Amino acid sequence: MSLTQAEVLVRTSGLSHDEWLANRRKGIGGSDIGAICGVNPWKSPLSVYLDKIGELPPVEENDAMHFGTLLEPVVADEYKRRTGYAVQRRNFMYQHPDYPWALANVDRIILNKQRGHGILEVKTASEFQSKEWSEGIVPEQYILQLQWYLWITGFQWGAFAVLVGGNKFYSHEMERNEDIIGYMVESAKEFWERVETRNPPPIDGSADSTKILSALYPQSRPDSSTTLPNEAAEWIRMYREALDNEKAAKEQKELAVNKLKAMMRDNEIARYGDHKITWKSHVQQDFDKKAFANEHPELFAKYASNKTIRKFLVK
Repeated sequence: MSLTQAEVLVRTSGLSHDEWLANRRKGIGGSDIGAICGVNPWKSPLSVYLDKIGELPPVEENDAMHFGTLLEPVVADEYKRRTGYAVQRRNFMYQHPDYPWALANVDRIILNKQRGHGILEVKTASEFQSKEWSEGIVPEQYILQLQWYLWITGFQWGAFAVLVGGNKFYSHEMERNEDIIGYMVESAKEFWERVETRNPPPIDGSADSTKILSALYPQSRPDSSTTLPNEAAEWIRMYREALDNEKAAKEQKELAVNKLKAMMRDNEIARYGDHKITWKSHVQQDFDKKAFANEHPELFAKYASNKTIRKFLVK
């Protein structure tokens, strides 16, 4: 029996990983929308675009992803125990009834006939995020993910259940927000049109875009060259200006550091108002790679490895 207004694109139980990925490429999911709207610090619009057209370089599962999946039922059960709400896992990939490219893989549905059913999103986070979660500050990409699912399902509320640092549990509820949903839908429409017409989004300065470009073009063709279009002039100007600003900022930073060091002299700790400044001695062990290679060339060759990198310069 259907609990939501959403239609079922595919039943996910029994799907292979490749089949699941193929269905995800048929539309925009909750983990995509934050990147499309520019609020995901780890994922760029270009990454989502390449994923949808099947050209994204393979992404290996890391420990955070692995344990996030492993602990999802544990965290969901804890939410159920603490709130008293019934939660249900639905093994479906949903799509919006009017926009088939709008997809949802919800973690759980909260069953509540009196209030109306809701969405439960389960997260795991590092200890570094404990302060934010304890104060109810939810990362923007997660807010958009939940609002995306509320739009697709037609529900009016949802909640986050998060395990922080492996030993702190927090839960936060959120109501449906039509302003956020309206913004997301317009952004998603424009993005999906890009996917259908094979018109990639502009490159941005995110670390994700840098990583993708390195993966797409890992090696240069020897002695190859190209002539850039006129728009390159603006980017060259911006690059040189950024280098000058970076140099000036570095010199200003070092000036401030040296002034403070001169005031501290041989003291390890200094205080000024609420500020605490430390300048402590510690032993650092360095490895002389060049000397080792000269004295033990065979052993060095046995364990040395080469990797190709591309060095970027503007002259």
